[in-house]
Amino acid sequence: MSGHGTPIPMTSTACGPLSGTAEVPGDKSISHRSLILGAMAVGETKITGLLEGEDVIDTAKAMRAFGAEVVQHGPGSWSVFGVGVGGFAEPGNVIDCGNSGTGVRLIMGSMATSPITATFTGDASLNKRPMARVTDPLALFGAQSVGRKGGRLPMTIVGAADPVPVRYVVPVPSAQVKSAVLLAGLNAPGETVVIEKEATRDHTERMLAGFGAEITVEETDEGRVITLTGRPELKPQTIAVPRDPSSAAFPVCAALIVPGSDVLVPGIGLNPTRAGLFTTLREMGADLTYENERVEGGEPVADLRARFSPNMKGIDVPPERAASMIDEYPVLSVVAANASGVTMMRGVKELRVKESDRIDAMAVGLRACGVEVEEGEDWWSVTGHGPGSIEGGATCESHLDHRIAMSFLVAGMASEKPVSVDDGSPIATSFPIFESLMAQLGAQVTRTAG
Repeated sequence: MSGHGTPIPMTSTACGPLSGTAEVPGDKSISHRSLILGAMAVGETKITGLLEGEDVIDTAKAMRAFGAEVVQHGPGSWSVFGVGVGGFAEPGNVIDCGNSGTGVRLIMGSMATSPITATFTGDASLNKRPMARVTDPLALFGAQSVGRKGGRLPMTIVGAADPVPVRYVVPVPSAQVKSAVLLAGLNAPGETVVIEKEATRDHTERMLAGFGAEITVEETDEGRVITLTGRPELKPQTIAVPRDPSSAAFPVCAALIVPGSDVLVPGIGLNPTRAGLFTTLREMGADLTYENERVEGGEPVADLRARFSPNMKGIDVPPERAASMIDEYPVLSVVAANASGVTMMRGVKELRVKESDRIDAMAVGLRACGVEVEEGEDWWSVTGHGPGSIEGGATCESHLDHRIAMSFLVAGMASEKPVSVDDGSPIATSFPIFESLMAQLGAQVTRTAG
């Protein structure tokens, strides 16, 4: 049963060559942060290219609930009139973050050092996800939290009236945890220091600097040390959101496995903390090229051209790359099933606490489609037998997870028999135009009777 309403079963059938231009939506990570930092600045932040999926819209609603004025002018064009650091008002109702783990954790951080109380909830999937990884460091600032058993939503956060700065070593690679602590540190006096042993996506650090915060990043023997000086006056910005590399993964990977395909995906953010999938695909032998490389809004951007790649080989994906491609392993596993040999993915235990247990979800579905998959707590491997070798013919469970649903639909585009998902409705949380975009390229994805 979907957490988004009535389930929408979908079926994907093998198709002819995919061709054309795939204009994927704006980056979800940057969209969330643009709204939150805009709300914490003083004045009007103008945003273009904002992803208008359900996750980001829920963050926009939350910023309104905390007192910011958030206005949509047209598709992707928004303004946020911020209330300043420490200026959040206490919301009158429960904050519903839908399916978004990023949204809820960043918003918790942004309000945890203000003397207000807020209650958070989400859909059935989000309410199963662990929040202690964020509420534990927020408690160091003086915030209190009360939630369900296991630190799960619904949860009430009582912000710290007299916050103190913290020094925090992130125990597992997580951009969400790092960002929540940095956002909390904005309204704490003195210096808040976050240390991560493995680099994770750095959009928060880049954007904080862009909004005028005093922030430094230093590589040391201890790890990546981020130091933020609290209580700045953030200056409003004009932000052009690059297109989302995590969304680009689906048309790119589909083009690599569907014979004869040639697809251009323009304007994709290639922040090195996010581009691990594309590096991995090229190592496997994918015909994937970067065109028109440039910098926009402080982020590296390029147009990606992906062509059918019949000679891809399985590889060992370095575990230290996991943080830069954690959301892309599900669709990588589909590509791996169309390569030759074993693709080994290690250092990926974070996949077990995403919107679903993504290792288990993909392993079960791929096996049902005739693919050989092995797994452990922190690793999994897929054995491929070349292009078109996925048997298909299964209905796979999406587990309320947008990336699982889209990955299996991509698999169906190059399988012997159609591949179905029990519920494609969560796709709207991150990639609302997935169906229409893939159809324009030539894919055969249909909504089917439940």
